[in-house]
Amino acid sequence: MKNRFFPNVRAVAMRELAGYFGSPVAYVFIVIFLLLCGFFTFSISRFFEAGQADLRGFFQWHPWIFLFLVPAVAMRLWSEERRTGTVELLLTLPITMAEAILGKFLAAWIFIAIALALTFPLVITVMVLGNPDLGAILAAYLGSLLLAGTYLAVGSMTSALTKNQVISFVLAVIICLFLVMAGWPPVTNALTGWAPRWALDVVAGFSVMTHFTSIERGVVDVRDLIYSFSMMFFMLYATGVLLKNRRAS
Repeated sequence: MKNRFFPNVRAVAMRELAGYFGSPVAYVFIVIFLLLCGFFTFSISRFFEAGQADLRGFFQWHPWIFLFLVPAVAMRLWSEERRTGTVELLLTLPITMAEAILGKFLAAWIFIAIALALTFPLVITVMVLGNPDLGAILAAYLGSLLLAGTYLAVGSMTSALTKNQVISFVLAVIICLFLVMAGWPPVTNALTGWAPRWALDVVAGFSVMTHFTSIERGVVDVRDLIYSFSMMFFMLYATGVLLKNRRAS
């Protein structure tokens, strides 16, 4: 029998992606994302005053911008399906639970990737102003995409946990905030005085900041890739467990 896993995943993803752009919410999200990126880059980081042809002032804010915007995208993944009862209809189609979860996740991830790609004028700007390291910029974009994917997987899990989108959003923000704060330099520096070094290393190892910062500098380490995809796999697996339990109850 021919394997239908990837065609089914693609079909679900295309259906979901069309649903995003069939609603004004998608365009509002993109506009808000671009405005926030522009505000933090030019007003807070003072891009032009810095006198450097790089995008560090742009990428350093992504963990915080994504902290609220990505859970806002993810909160409707399963909460809306469960609230309206269409999740039962979706799961009666000739697709598996894994195909449905992965398809919906990829659709949301592609949507965020499109929003991220629309920031390309910044890359053109630094190329006009100087001679930037394009390799480091591409690596930073990869880091941002992996960061968004991690947040999105967390949001998928919390969306499967409750029918209420607001509760899903709040839970996702709290979990993602923990993943940020665990390795945020001001927090780790404050704990250095009384916590053992090995404990700090363990906590920081679970932080998205530790791995994002490494890639943001242009260093794509295999360990950072393993961390990101492992987090996505674990959260999506938890999503499947929650949905199966809800379906059985």
